[in-house]
Amino acid sequence: MDAAALKKEVGRAAAVQVESGMRLGIGTGSTAEAFVRALAVRIGEGLRIVGVPTSERTAALCRELGVPLSTLEEVPELDLTIDGADEMDAQLRLVKGGGGALLREKIVAAASARMLVIADASKKVETLGAFPLPIEVNGFGIVSSLIAIEKAGSLLGLTGSLALRKIGESPFVTDGGHLIVDASFGRIPDPEALSAALHAIPGVVEHGLFLGLANAALLAGPNGIEHVEPR
Repeated sequence: MDAAALKKEVGRAAAVQVESGMRLGIGTGSTAEAFVRALAVRIGEGLRIVGVPTSERTAALCRELGVPLSTLEEVPELDLTIDGADEMDAQLRLVKGGGGALLREKIVAAASARMLVIADASKKVETLGAFPLPIEVNGFGIVSSLIAIEKAGSLLGLTGSLALRKIGESPFVTDGGHLIVDASFGRIPDPEALSAALHAIPGVVEHGLFLGLANAALLAGPNGIEHVEPR
């Protein structure tokens, strides 16, 4: 199957995991969109949930398909978040943020009792880092923040280019009004150490290392859906 078919398959499998009455965090990205479409079908069949979207993009799709929405202010504790990932290792540590919604995605995941990751099997890796790590930064002092990020990586033996994400000629701006730096560190042997180093930089709002948040994953591959739990 091609990538689109795999996303549809894992989206349908994830929708089956949703129970009536759930307070549901709804992720961002192409795989999450496949889940939203499958979820809308179940809602049309009588499933009752309330969803908290992780981006304006997801919220717009949910409204279009009739998925009931709320906010974290109204529903501050969630039962389950279902979201995609750009990379995932055997411990279910993730790299996320390819869609630019990592801050809201992490807030929603942290507010949830459980997080279920949905992806195609190619996203499972031995070591995180082949996918550039998205880092959400404040626009003020961006050059200073870039220098600090480079130094933090260097102290951990990580080198590689840092690129300010753009849409055409303009910087990409997140729903929260921040910028995204994509850090091509390569292999990240100690994600926890890098997470702590990045959080210590004042200009860094959040980063795309999701550590200790995912409880399980559904991975779609040529042989069907694989259910994965952390080793």
